Amino acid sequence: MGKILGAYLFPHPPIIIPEIGKGEEKKIQKTMEGVKALSIDIKEKSPSTIIIITPHGPLFSDAISISIEKDLSGNFGNFGHSELKFKFENNLSLVKKIINNSLEAEIMVAGVDESFAKRYKVERELDHGALVPLYFVDKEYENYKLIHITYGILSPKELYKFGRAIQSAIIDSDEEVVVIASGDLSHRLSNDGPYTYSPKGKIFDEKIIDILKENRLEDIVTFDLELAEAAGECGLRSLMIATGIVDGYKLKSEIMSYEGPFGVGYCTAKADILGEIFGNPLEGKNLLDIIEEKKRTKINEARENESLYVKLARKSLEHYVKYRQYIDVPDGLPEEFLNMQKAVFVSLKKDDMLRGCIGTIEPTEQNIALEIMKNAVSAGMKDQRFDRVTEYELEDIIYSVDVLSEPEAIKTKEELDVKKYGVIVSHGYKKGLLLPNLEGVDTVDEQLDIALRKANIMPDENYTMERFEVVRYY
Repeated sequence: MGKILGAYLFPHPPIIIPEIGKGEEKKIQKTMEGVKALSIDIKEKSPSTIIIITPHGPLFSDAISISIEKDLSGNFGNFGHSELKFKFENNLSLVKKIINNSLEAEIMVAGVDESFAKRYKVERELDHGALVPLYFVDKEYENYKLIHITYGILSPKELYKFGRAIQSAIIDSDEEVVVIASGDLSHRLSNDGPYTYSPKGKIFDEKIIDILKENRLEDIVTFDLELAEAAGECGLRSLMIATGIVDGYKLKSEIMSYEGPFGVGYCTAKADILGEIFGNPLEGKNLLDIIEEKKRTKINEARENESLYVKLARKSLEHYVKYRQYIDVPDGLPEEFLNMQKAVFVSLKKDDMLRGCIGTIEPTEQNIALEIMKNAVSAGMKDQRFDRVTEYELEDIIYSVDVLSEPEAIKTKEELDVKKYGVIVSHGYKKGLLLPNLEGVDTVDEQLDIALRKANIMPDENYTMERFEVVRYY
């Protein structure tokens, strides 16, 4: 029977490597001390295998990546130091168990080897999200095999289930394992960071640290993804998988360090296992039950309070999915639904993640009701970024409807406000639109950049701009 010995949160700024930082690493002394303390702790536990979960390996929207080659290697060549190279033996027997358990749990896993990497044009070598923590671990402890995992952009529930699949594989082995969740916290703590400042960065970091201190595992898996996106972080999904791995164990957590230099939050933390699985750490409820209960409560509240706009969108998509035909315009709608023409966007979310969004820049139907009905169906069935919505998903979808005002031409970006105005950029036949007040879009420059990329317009092209306002209905 295998054992889980502990779990760790490691940040991964390459500047912390002395050969790369060249003195700059002294500006994050607390983090340096934290990663050293974690590395010493791993040495004291002496695991036979380390599982590292990283954001920066082969990243997919529908699958989790796991390296399946016999040897795992990498270097810091991307940071000017290819002489800093590492090689580890992969624990292929445990990898096989993890993959089998994951597929049984209906979690898609991509096995990454040389042929896979060539086919999908991804890197197969260890990424810096893995190498930075392992650089410090290797200074204290070397006698272990490695498993390299890159999380996917899956739902929190799926990431948690993947963690449980790992837990089951470990228990069914003879291995003694520690888990490293590699990830930085907010990248928006100041304008000195890689992204623009957002006050939500500090809020995100404080919430995560409080959760880790108090072992509130359910709060990791049910964390507000909109807040996480606004904070510009890369560690939450690593923690979600780690939560599944240690769920059911009695834990003792400790924050070793936290600081936010360079506009980025770096936290080092550990969770010691105090005993074997003791059954019921969450008052008789499995964590999956907690997740489902919170989701159901949120959806029920949305249904009870939904506007007529959203109710019409929801009924339209539900009917089309079940019967493959549009509903008739319902009786009793207010006059504005029947007598006004407006451009409309309909957005769908499932498990706090976008599930579809389709809209019109200008009205295409004879009234708002028909515009909503058409775009609701299109959001669920014709958004090419996603598979079509299926009947079993309908009860899990939360809707919003944006009704757009008439666009007005503007000459300069100073006439924009990301919270108040959406933007339309045009050049010839190319046109891109971005709605206002979107999570993670905090500046006009960001708003314009995204709109231009959507339209495939280069920033130096002679494009025109229009702004519009929206009324958003839930």
